[in-house]
Amino acid sequence: MNLTRTAALSIACCTAALSASAQDAECPIKVGVLHSLSGTMAISETTLKDTVEMLVENQNEAGGVLGCQLEAVVVDPASDWPLFAEKARELLSVHEVDVIFGNWTSVSRKSVLPVIEELNGLLFYPVQYEGEESSKNVFYTGAAPNQQAIPATDYFLEELGVESFALLGTDYVYPRTTNNILESYLLSKGIPEEDIFVNYTPFGHSDWSRIVSDVVALGAGGKKVGVISTINGDANVGFYKELAAQGVSAEDIPVVAFSVGEEELSGLDTSNLVGHLAAWNYFQSADTEANEEWVAAWKERMGEDRVTNDPMEAHYIGFNMWVNAVEEAGTTDVDAVREAMYGQEFPNLTGGTAVMLPNHHLAKPVLIGEITEDGQFDIISQTEEVPGDAWTDYLPESAKLTSDWQELGCGMYNTETETCVQIKSNY
Repeated sequence: MNLTRTAALSIACCTAALSASAQDAECPIKVGVLHSLSGTMAISETTLKDTVEMLVENQNEAGGVLGCQLEAVVVDPASDWPLFAEKARELLSVHEVDVIFGNWTSVSRKSVLPVIEELNGLLFYPVQYEGEESSKNVFYTGAAPNQQAIPATDYFLEELGVESFALLGTDYVYPRTTNNILESYLLSKGIPEEDIFVNYTPFGHSDWSRIVSDVVALGAGGKKVGVISTINGDANVGFYKELAAQGVSAEDIPVVAFSVGEEELSGLDTSNLVGHLAAWNYFQSADTEANEEWVAAWKERMGEDRVTNDPMEAHYIGFNMWVNAVEEAGTTDVDAVREAMYGQEFPNLTGGTAVMLPNHHLAKPVLIGEITEDGQFDIISQTEEVPGDAWTDYLPESAKLTSDWQELGCGMYNTETETCVQIKSNY
């Protein structure tokens, strides 16, 4: 693949004529990259750093933005949640970046929020998360619960006949909030409380023997057991190894994971994991021309053994929307770019079109895939675009809230009192 074609793939031939205001842009335009390159989350986040650098370089090959070249400014918050806040402040105050692409865990995002809001930065967050948040300084390009967790649970209920649920998560905000939503949802679907088992483990947890044994014991009464996994980082390695060690197959107890994709599977022996599931908005195996070109460009740059995954596509969509919004606004000014982001559209790699909504979430399809022996996913279910919901319908206090930054200028609008609740980040 030649460089011109690769660059065109990144920006979808969207370069426009420069306006007078564009000619005044301060060069280079700096793109902050806030991803862990060391520590427990490096297994997932290093690839996202590589992705942003690739997008930046391709954009520069295509002529840059507003007549300027882009410069990727990379920092390593090292899987240390307070350090994320310090590094975000460094990016905005010292390096004076125009935008940040970063974070994986919700605890790291919560750490960054006060800094981003104080300094009026702009963060594109590419990973599935628990919802229950809407900041005017963040665009959430990963899945909200109604774009991943709820559809995956419906698949367990309707297609696999699961009757007893094990909700296994890493002990931080994303798994706990997601599981609170899922518990409420399962109860509303008639699943008794005694058939919902919840367990949390620390980051990097390695001894899974007792927990897997407890999950197996759930089926002692004959009910079909399923695991919904919000386990993050390298703890997944030990979890799946223990499943295999105890002879648990997908046919016996299916697992659907929300934080395991191609990158995580690349470090595992997947022979005993065939048939277990993951729910995302993208898989490398998606059969579209755009995805074929994206995967080929990635492998040409990084090597044949490197895989693509869902958060990469989220950065791909978010980055290109940001480029288009900057070109439309004629400036990198955060407030102007934010206004230009609403309604931005960009093709998904799985077919269809992603749309940025006034609640700072995307409309994206939901995919469910089965793990195959080669560490890829066989896509067994795909929806049309589902609008991301910042506030879940399945928690009473959230059901009455909505987010609309474009018309209401509010991320937490109470539809009953018709008032805007002022959100203050104190994480």
